[in-house]
Amino acid sequence: MKHWERTLIAPDATLRDALRNIDATGVGMALVVDPDRRLLGTLSDGDIRRALIRGEDLDGPCGAFANPDPASAPADMDAASRLGLLRSRKLRQLPLLDGEGRIAGLSTLADFLEMPDRPNAVVIMAGGKGTRLGELTQDTPKPMLKVGPRPMLDTVVDAFAAQGFRRIFLSINYRGEQIEAHFGDGSARGLDIRYLRETRPLGTCGSLSLLPDAEDQPVLVTNGDVLTKIDYGQVLDGHAASGSAATVVVRDYEMQVPFGVVRADEGSRVLTIEEKPSFVHRINAGVYALSRPALQAVPSDQPFDMPELLQALIAAGHGVRSYRAEGYWVDVGRMADFARANEDYGAVFEGS
Repeated sequence: MKHWERTLIAPDATLRDALRNIDATGVGMALVVDPDRRLLGTLSDGDIRRALIRGEDLDGPCGAFANPDPASAPADMDAASRLGLLRSRKLRQLPLLDGEGRIAGLSTLADFLEMPDRPNAVVIMAGGKGTRLGELTQDTPKPMLKVGPRPMLDTVVDAFAAQGFRRIFLSINYRGEQIEAHFGDGSARGLDIRYLRETRPLGTCGSLSLLPDAEDQPVLVTNGDVLTKIDYGQVLDGHAASGSAATVVVRDYEMQVPFGVVRADEGSRVLTIEEKPSFVHRINAGVYALSRPALQAVPSDQPFDMPELLQALIAAGHGVRSYRAEGYWVDVGRMADFARANEDYGAVFEGS
C-alpha cells in the first residue's frame, strides 16, 4: 500500500482520532505504534464499533481497544506469500514488520487488485501420474496433493496471480477432471483459466502444440509440482531483452560424496585424499520462457519432452539462455520432497 504511514496512530490518541484516521485512509484499519514505530496493535473500524456499542467514550485512548496480537508478516516476504497469507486467514490488511518489530509497510488485498496485468500466457504442466509418490496419487493427480492446507497447484497458480499473470493454461491428462472441477474457468479468482487436454501422455512439453493460438508474446511454462519463490516477471523480462528463443531457469544443486575421495596418478601414487567432498551442479529448475520459434518447434499432438525441444533449438541455431534463480525451490517428485514441502510450507508460503 502506498502512503501506509498515514495509518499510524499513537496509543494515546482518541477513538475519535482513530475513526478519522480510518476514514481518511480508506484501509479499514489504524496501526497503533509506539514512538519508535513498533507495532502495539491494530484497530479496525469493527473494533471501534464494538467499543461504542459497549458504551465506551469516543474521547478515550484508542490504544486500550487495539488488538495486541494481530497477524503480521516480515517486511521482506514476497508478494505471492503475502497474498497466500491474506487469503488463508481471510484478512484484508497485513502489517509488515522489520526485524525489530517496527512497521515497514502495509499489504492489503487491494494492492493485488491494482497490480498491472501481464499479457503473457502461462502454461502449467499438470498431467503427470506422479508414480514415484505411490498410493498418494492412486486416486488424485499429483498437483492436487495437499502441501500445507491446500493442493500444491493452488500455490503455483496463486504465485503467478500475485505477480500479475491472468491468462493460465493447465495442461491435464491423468485424472484431469479433478483439476477442472477445482479451478473451473478461473473467474472466481479473477483469472482466465483454460485447459490443454491431452488424450494421451504428450511428455513434458508436447501439450504446448495444443495452445489454441500462436502467441505473439513469450510464454511462461512451469511444472505443476514445482514450488518456488521465483520472480517470474524477472525471468520474462530478461528473456524478452535477450531475444532468445528459450530461457531455462536453473539453480545450483549441491551433492556430497559420503566417502573420502582418493586421487592417484597413473602409477597409483596417492596425490590427495579429500574427505566427503561436495560438488555443485547447475540443474534445470522446471521453469521456462519460450518465444514463438520455440513454440513452433513443438510437433503437433506428439509426445515430446522439454530437453528434446531445447536441443532442437540449439541445433537449429536458435538462442537458448539460462536464468539462475535464487531462493526456495522444491520439485515434489519423491516422497522425501513431498515431506519436505509440507514441513516448509508454513514458513515459506505463509510466513508463520
